[in-house]
Order: sequence, then C-alpha cells, then structure tokens
Amino acid sequence: MSLPPGFLDELRSRTSLSQVAGRKVMWDMRKSNQAKGDMWAPCPFHQEKTASFHVDDRKGFYYCFGCHAKGDAIGFVKDTENVDFMEAVRILAAEAGMPMPERDPQAQQKADRRQQLAEVMEMAVQFFRLQLKMGAGAAARDYLAGRGLAEAGQERFEIGFAPASWQALLEHLTSKGVEEELILDCGLCRRSTKPGGRPYDAFRNRIMFPIRDPRGRCIAFGGRAMDPADDAKYLNSQDTELFDKSRILYHHGPAREAAGKGKPLIVAEGYMDVIALAMAGFDASVAPLGTAVTEHHLQLLWRIADEPIIALDGDGAGLRAAYRTIDVALPLLEAGKSLRFALMPEGMDPDDLLRAKGPVAVQEILDRALPMVQLLWQRETEGRVFDSPERRASLDKALREKIMLIRDPSIRSHYGEAIKELRWALFSPRRQEGGGARQGFGRGGRWQPPASARQTTRASLLVAAGEGAHQRLREALILATVICTPQVFDDVEGQLEGMTCSDPEHERLRGLILRHAGQAGDALRARLETEAGGDALEKLLSLPHVALAPAVRRPGDPDIARMTIAEELSKLEAERGLNAEVREAAEDLAGIADEAVTWRLGQAAEERQRALRSQTEDTTEYDLAENGARISRDERERLEKLLNGITFSKPAR
Repeated sequence: MSLPPGFLDELRSRTSLSQVAGRKVMWDMRKSNQAKGDMWAPCPFHQEKTASFHVDDRKGFYYCFGCHAKGDAIGFVKDTENVDFMEAVRILAAEAGMPMPERDPQAQQKADRRQQLAEVMEMAVQFFRLQLKMGAGAAARDYLAGRGLAEAGQERFEIGFAPASWQALLEHLTSKGVEEELILDCGLCRRSTKPGGRPYDAFRNRIMFPIRDPRGRCIAFGGRAMDPADDAKYLNSQDTELFDKSRILYHHGPAREAAGKGKPLIVAEGYMDVIALAMAGFDASVAPLGTAVTEHHLQLLWRIADEPIIALDGDGAGLRAAYRTIDVALPLLEAGKSLRFALMPEGMDPDDLLRAKGPVAVQEILDRALPMVQLLWQRETEGRVFDSPERRASLDKALREKIMLIRDPSIRSHYGEAIKELRWALFSPRRQEGGGARQGFGRGGRWQPPASARQTTRASLLVAAGEGAHQRLREALILATVICTPQVFDDVEGQLEGMTCSDPEHERLRGLILRHAGQAGDALRARLETEAGGDALEKLLSLPHVALAPAVRRPGDPDIARMTIAEELSKLEAERGLNAEVREAAEDLAGIADEAVTWRLGQAAEERQRALRSQTEDTTEYDLAENGARISRDERERLEKLLNGITFSKPAR
C-alpha cells in the first residue's frame, strides 16, 4: 500500500516522540529538559544503568550513545514493537487520530470481507471458551490439568472446547444472526453430502486452540481430539480466505514482540510445546501448523530473528524433520540469516522436558544448539563407514551437491571451508585427541604434537580479529590518537562520525568520544574511563601497535595526530573498497566472467597499494622534523656526520 504525499510528514508533525518513547522508558528528569523536549533515559534497546538514550522532540529523532540505535517515531515503534513499517504507521496514525488513506474500492471490499470473517471467528473463540468451563468440558479440563496447564495458561492462550455435537457451533452462530455461508467460508462448518442436509461443525469433541495472525485476529483453529480412536489426533482449519497454513505460525504476534526484546526465537513442533515454552518464560516460541517448515515459514522467522532455534523432538521423526528443514533452508541462506538446531533428549519433546526437569534443562539444550553445517555433516556421515576411496568420494559428492544449493557465494565458500575441516578431522590418521590441529614428525620419524601457541599470542588482536585484523588495528590507532590529542577533534569530527567500526568495543568508544570530545584532554580521558571503564581505555592504549605509534608516544602534537588519522582513514577506505570489489567480483564470476571484472579488481588493488604507500610508510626513507616537514633520512645522517666532525679547537702544532 502506498501512502499519499505529505502523509508521513503530517503524521510526524502530530506525533510527540517523547510521548511515544515514554511508554517504553523511564525518563531521567535530572538530566532531561522537558520544556525544550530534550529527554534522556536508559536505553530500551540494551541493558544499561546510565541515561544514554536521547530524544530531541524538536527534531523528532532519538539516538543512543551506548548502542547507537537511532531513528524517528516510526522507527522506534518498529524496533520496540517488532512490527513492519506499515504496521508502525498504522499504530501512530491511530494514536494521532489520523485515518489511514483509503485503498482502491476493490481492495477495500476485500478488506471489509476479511474483517467480517474475522468477527465471526472471534464469536467462535468465545463460544469454545465458554464450553470449556461448562459441564461438557470437564474431561478436557482434566486433560489440560494433567498436562500441567493451569487456568491462567488456559486464559492466556484462550483455549476452549468443541462439544461432541454435530451442529452446536452452527446453531449458536445462526442464532446470533450469522449467515450459514459466512460460517462455511470461515471453515467452521462443512457442507453436508446428503441431499438437503444442513452443514455440520468441523470440530467436535476437541480441545480448541485459536490461531491468530501477527495482528492478533483469529483466522483459524487447531483442535486436539479427546477420543483416542479419532482418525486425526490434531486437526487444523481448512484453508480459507483468512488462513493459509503454509504461511502462518502459531503464536506469531506475541513471539515477535518477545524476540524484539531479546528473547531467543524457538520453533517447536506443536501447540502444547509452544504453550509450555511460553509459560516457562520462553515467550518467543512459535510452531508451524501441521506441516513441515516451508520457505514462507523461514522468511517469516528471519523477519523476527536472524538465527531461530529449531527445537525438535528427540526421536527419529524429529531428526528427519530437522534434515528436511536443512534442505529447504540451504538455498535461502543469506549473510547473517541462518538456523540452529536444538535436539531434545531421546523420546522427549520440549513440553516433556519442562515437566520433567524444568526451564534450566531446556535452556542448557538451547545453549548447545548446533549450527546448520554441523547437522548437515551429521546427516551425511552418521552410522556410515568410509573405509574405501569410493565411499569417501560418495560422501564428497553428496556434500558438494548440498553446498551448491547455497546461492550466496560467500556463504557457500564458508560452508566449503567448514566441511573441509570436519572432513579432515574425520579422515586424518594423525589428528590430536579431541579433533584438533595438525601435528608434525620429530626426530627419528616419531609423531609429536606441535607446541601450543603462547597465551599472549592467542590473545593478541591480530589473532582475535581474524580476517578483519588490519581494519581493527587501524580503528584502534585512530581512536587512541584522538584520545591522546583531543584538540584535533574539530578537524576530524565529520570523518569520525562517518567511520564504521567493525569492533563493537571500538564503536562504543567512538560514540563516547563524539559525545564528550569537547572537553580538555584530561577531562575527556576521565569521562571515558568513567563510562567505558578504565580497563577498556588501558587495553586500547597498551596495544603494542598503538603504544609504539608516534601520535600516542607524543600526545598533544596536533600535526602528527592529524596526519596519523588522515592516513589510517585513507587506508581503511581503500581496504574496504577492495573488499567490496572482491565480493562483487565473486558474485560476477558465478555468472559470465569478462575482462571488466579483472580490471575492477586491479584498480581497487592499485588504490589500496597507493594508500599503503602513504606518508607514514615513507618513514623508511624520511624522518619527521619538529615542524612536521619530512627530511630525507640519508641526508640527515650525512648532515649529522658532518656536524660531528666539526670541532672548534685549534689543531696541535
């Protein structure tokens, strides 16, 4: 749906961001100036005790100096309510008393029709809930109590009961003036196959679970049979204008909101698992409706969280369901979007485990959830023997076919590397106990494990940063230079604001520097130590490559500081440009390769080399004079030798 020009501007002008945010935060009135619309509070997006979250009502924007969350009122509602853009607009428009723009007549007619069906479904919810509390629902109440679901849980999930009558719901709804056709279109009743026969209830003698869409409207039901001899233990509504089971998740709306507050998104197999998990504090729990996980389900899940956890029953069926989900997910993987798999103990589902051992046991299994590549490897290797080249080749072929399903070239490459490591750990005859690094031969041909790396080496920034080591080293030097010489901040403020830090700790320090850099050197360092912690500042300034840098060894020298920051920023930009070209070239090479790709890579690499051959690198040939000028090192050495040879004593006669 498109919005008319000016609608969003009018909505923002009528919306007070401080009032919107005030529902989620507690303002620090000592720091805030309510008259000017300048409000401060602890941030709702991360855990903190200080008031780092700032709202400027005059500009209509918020910013957190801790986690760097920022946006306007629409963005705030999107992030705190975990809804999409249009839903956030609807929420704010309703609060501001602004009617949403009308759709075209056909779309409006369709929306009115869906609203009419949803109202009938809501009447059915109330009917089933009433039946559960009456005499006919006694056995259902006993069953729910036996499953550990108290009355509070029944109310929260609006659980009801469909009596063992062929037309109880039909007669109830028609007595309220609802037309039979509407009841049939809702999927609540089915047409009789007998000539002249009336429709009959779709659900009979079943515990009823309302299924709601993300906006909270009841669109379908799931029913659990009370009769053990019933053909279907669980029965869902048939597909209707409101309901498509391949595109709907049970408990979607509440789970989305809980996930937006940091709760892990858990995908269980059925209603009772979701209810049990939610009642135990795992509020961001959902389930597909009587079908395997589909592409549509995965897209819904990834809109809620980047890495949902698939929690499956600990039996063969649960494992097979996990394997099917892998096949569906592989072609859809994107950077930052994946799945993890938590397998329950054998013969148990999440509900069983909660009743037997409590939430702690479930949390432990969630913490040990397997990444998808590991479960893929397990599927292809478990229970098989690879004692011949042919069997190993068969494994390679199967894994290669699965990896090639991944469309993203970067993820496909990383999966290949992970599979190589797992393959080496399985087939190498010389692997260490515990499946570790390669070993070497000592004197006499005896096999010896390699000496372990020193603790300081393992903890170094180069090792910890991995592929992004150079980028993080440069970020650290830039931040340390500003801290040591804060008088250059005005000259580099714009560059610092535009700099993206790959290290979260660096990003936090950058935000604090931008916030407090107007203060003198000692005062700035004191504020940074207070808010970031003395350890963080000491760790940054004691990094070997930082401590040895001229800008840090000679604090307060603005010329060296400016030159250092300019050069490090230039190198960062060149390296990021090259990395971006490499990523784009990798995607292009997946199609038809041409000379343009090679030329682009060459240009990016040349730009990077030019940046690396900058003024600081010229210190191999030049020294820096006190006035900032560069002096040839050879010429300076010759001058010093000449000066040392000059004496003012008279030669002896």
